[in-house]
Amino acid sequence: MELILELHFVDDQQPSPYGYMASDAFYAELLDAHEGLSVEQSALLDAKLILLLANHIGKLSVLRTALRAARSEQIAATTPQMESRSA
Repeated sequence: MELILELHFVDDQQPSPYGYMASDAFYAELLDAHEGLSVEQSALLDAKLILLLANHIGKLSVLRTALRAARSEQIAATTPQMESRSA
């Protein structure tokens, strides 16, 4: 099993012909999960989620590749940066 870096989210429950992206739904649900949490509670939620997903993946070589990818400047360079907005 290799680490897949291309989008490949699937929602078997709600397939949509209207351009709905399961990755967008996951991101929205992730934001909702953090709603009302303190910084510390959010960090704990993230840590628990990472460990649950790591357990689900289960293959150490894939997890190591994901760790390297998450830390790499190459991945960071392709990640859209949030623009600061003036009030």
